[in-house]
Parts: sequence; C-alpha cells; structure tokens
Amino acid sequence: MSMHVLVTGANGFVGRALCARLVAEGELHGRGIDRLTALDLDFGEAPSAQGVLRRHVGDLADPAWLDGVLAGSPVDVVFHLASIPGGSAESNYALARRVNLDATIDLLERGQAQVAVGGPAPVFVFASSIAVFGAMPSLVTDDTLPRPVMTYGAQKLIGEILVQDFSRRGWACGRSLRIPGVLARPPARTGQLSAFLSDIIRELVAGRPFTCPMSAEATTWASSLPNVVGNLMHAAAPVLPGLEQQRTFTPPTSRFSMSEIVAAIGEVRGQDLRRLVTYAPDARIEALFGSFGELRTEAAEAAGFVRDASLPALVRASLDFG
Repeated sequence: MSMHVLVTGANGFVGRALCARLVAEGELHGRGIDRLTALDLDFGEAPSAQGVLRRHVGDLADPAWLDGVLAGSPVDVVFHLASIPGGSAESNYALARRVNLDATIDLLERGQAQVAVGGPAPVFVFASSIAVFGAMPSLVTDDTLPRPVMTYGAQKLIGEILVQDFSRRGWACGRSLRIPGVLARPPARTGQLSAFLSDIIRELVAGRPFTCPMSAEATTWASSLPNVVGNLMHAAAPVLPGLEQQRTFTPPTSRFSMSEIVAAIGEVRGQDLRRLVTYAPDARIEALFGSFGELRTEAAEAAGFVRDASLPALVRASLDFG
C-alpha cells in the first residue's frame, strides 16, 4: 500500500536531510512512498522532480498556491517543518504569524477537509521546539509547564495545542516533537540565535579560533541531524506508544557545557583545542541557551525516541552533515 508524504520547509537544513532519507529508503513504516511532495520558498537549481520526489516553490501561507499543489491527491503523512525561527520571529511578527500560525492552521484544516470527504486523517508530525520552555528550570520533565519568552516559542506552543485539538476531533493523527538545537548547521543567515552551537564545531574542526558567546560552564541541549531525522520519522509511526495519553513529546537529547563540547570536538579531531576558544559571554544568548538543566524524557523514551549515543558521537554525526 503506497502513500503520499508532504514535507514543508523541505529545503531547510532538517528538511533536506529528511527528504533525502525518505527517498533513499523508499518507504515509511512498511508503506511504500509513491509521492513525496516537498515545499519551500526556494530550492536553488535542484530539479523539480527526481523519482517520487516533487519539489514545489511557493509561499506555504498562500492557500490558493497550496490548493494547486495538492489538488486531487490525499496526503497520508505531513512533516510540518517550515517556520520563522527565533530572532527572525522577534523582528518580523507579521511574517512569523503567517508561517508559524496561519500556515499551520491551514495544513491542519486540510486534514479536516480530507476526512470530511471520506479520506484518511493524515499523520501530522509537527516540528515544535524546546523554545516553548522559555527560561529553563533546573529540571525539565514531562510535567514541566511551558513558559515561552519569545514569539517563536509562543507560536510553537499554540501549534502544539492545535495539533492536540485536531487529533482529538479525528481530523489528524498528530504528534509534536520539541526539537532541540540541531548540529551542525551550515553557515547561513537563518535568524537562529543558537547558530553558534554549529559554528563552534565547524570552526574548531577546521583549526580556526572561535569566540564563544557563552561561558565555559554554560549548559545547553542539542542533537545531531541524523538523530533528529530519525526521531521525526519514528514520530510518523502508525502506532506510537503513549499517544493515547499525550501527543507532545520532548525527545531525549544531549546536555553539555561549552567546555564539554570543546573537549568532545578535540577528541574527535585528535588534539586539544582549548587554546583556540575564547569565552565572551553575551548576556542575552546565555540567558536563552546557557542554563539548560537536567532533562528527563520518560514518555518519549517509552515511545521509542532516542538520543545520540555520546557527545563525541554527536560531533561525528554532525560533521557528516554540517
């Protein structure tokens, strides 16, 4: 039995890797993929079609454009990755609302319309963010209340609630993943204030000095790109343990200090790199990303989500895709 998979934000860092793996495997949880629809504002010079993959350039927040793209083909699985992140959402509220809220509502309502004519309720995998937590407490568990301190986190939290409600009504089979930092992103102006976590890996591996905007003892969370892609694909399983109780999961991720990630990069490179690092803490950056406490993810682990095996393993996996 074949399926139609939709990926938004498909030319982003995570989206490209997810599409590449879906194409390579040709199936998702035992069902063959006969159509993989990839949406984004731009795909550069990539061809519009490659096998089952169809790339469509346009504005996700334009319902008329999306009508044309999806006409006549029910969607079985949606990976909704498109977003306006952190700093960009703070500086451009109107754009952030269109993409982070309006487009999410439109996609969910398309599932509602699909069910209304007798079609399947699509599996809806929503890429939320740990930004929903805001200022991190010393311990984060499945019972920790989200308290976002930025527009991006607030809009992701609204998205989680919408996914929960549409699932309750049978219009989607939703699951939201609170994605941590993903390493190592290529250098680009994405508006993500956490970009330095990728930069430190790339620069130190190249043997270049790096000025870290957080102190050596500041602690944060992150996962490698392959780990995040694997968890997103796992989230699309038809049956996911614990889904009856909750539809939002904080997947297990690595917690480390900046001095620990420097040591792990040095271990992978085979030399001590501490001399290349200068710590110049930025108060805003450290407040947002440098005081992440202990993380307990019992529900996600029981549902089958996993973290990188170790900090050096995270660095090695990040280098393969960074």
